[in-house]
Amino acid sequence: MSFTPNEIALLLVALLAGLVLGLMMSGRGKYKRLWREEQSAHHHAIRDRDARLNAANERIAELERQSAPIGPGTATAVAGGVHGRDDLSRINGISQTQEVALNEAGYHRYGQIAALNGEQEATLEARLGLKPGTIAHEDWRGQAHDLERGEKPGLLSRLTGQA
Repeated sequence: MSFTPNEIALLLVALLAGLVLGLMMSGRGKYKRLWREEQSAHHHAIRDRDARLNAANERIAELERQSAPIGPGTATAVAGGVHGRDDLSRINGISQTQEVALNEAGYHRYGQIAALNGEQEATLEARLGLKPGTIAHEDWRGQAHDLERGEKPGLLSRLTGQA
């Protein structure tokens, strides 16, 4: 099989055109450059994250040095002070769900419970699904008054009726 000079010239032109098109399509290292840029951005993000974590840990350590030790009941007092509410579930006879219902009814402080009158007691008993006279029987007002003064209501004081 022999080629004519015209066929050889056409073959060379086709090979040169393929070479030129191949070089144009290769991007001349474009993907390698993009990969390096992505790696650099990743390392930068990792350094930023570590710097933020270190700053946060330093701030936590500083706050721990400044604060007093936490004793029993402190978390409840802080939570009540932040939200403007007392922990009404500390009153014997009030469950967590009843405390939520009391908060929804507008009772957030021990003083509000201590200041209840008979009509308000009856309304609350109906709202909470309690038997009539339950609030008076369990002495919610007395317990709330003690808690408002900072006293812990004790079993003996509730049984004997003495302060």
